Amino acid sequence: MPTWRPLTPNDIAGLMQVANETHPDLPERPEVFINRVSLFPAGCLALEDEDGGQLCGYAISHPIRPRCPPALDSVLVEIPADADHYYIHDVAILPRLRGRGLAAECVARLLSGAARYPVAALVSVYGTEAFWGRFGFNPVVMGEDLAGKLREYGEDAVYLERVMDRLD
Repeated sequence: MPTWRPLTPNDIAGLMQVANETHPDLPERPEVFINRVSLFPAGCLALEDEDGGQLCGYAISHPIRPRCPPALDSVLVEIPADADHYYIHDVAILPRLRGRGLAAECVARLLSGAARYPVAALVSVYGTEAFWGRFGFNPVVMGEDLAGKLREYGEDAVYLERVMDRLD
């Protein structure tokens, strides 16, 4: 069974193969992923196949300011000090491994890491809104700035948020 582990800069070539297969209409440069791993390694996961050799999925996540996701294919200078929402940039798994609960396992790990943030957010693409709804994510009413940013993600892009359970 494939297993999730921390993503490292050495995984970027394999990540790009997965990204190119799973997101052909939403290309991002390797520098974007290297940037996220260097800025927030705790939010980056690799799915490694049973043999421990091939990357077959990945997840990228990091804090953002409320409703300010980064533009597609953009390199960040830093994670803002006032970033208090947790953004799931991408969860990608090769088609041959879908339906095994690997995405749900990944999302659970990401949400566990996001527990200290009041809100987790993401841009749903490729009609995955129902999938994310299973984890408590719901569409939000968007202002024009956010709606404009989402256009580059495709016509079906929807901004979703999940209010995190807080145990204070």
